[in-house]
Amino acid sequence: MKKPVIDWDECIGCGSCVEICPEVFELRDDAKAYVTGEDKCGTCECEEAADICPVEAITISEE
Repeated sequence: MKKPVIDWDECIGCGSCVEICPEVFELRDDAKAYVTGEDKCGTCECEEAADICPVEAITISEE
């Protein structure tokens, strides 16, 4: 199963991942993205969200 992981030290809160995959990512009040539906990577393009991240803060691990 694919599992997205966000490096909060790198995240700039641009929201690109949320636009691509709102079922998996959420932007919170601290201007950081969070994984809220890691089991839903099959319903959207988690890998595209990782690829589009301008600071490469998202990695996808295979479990």
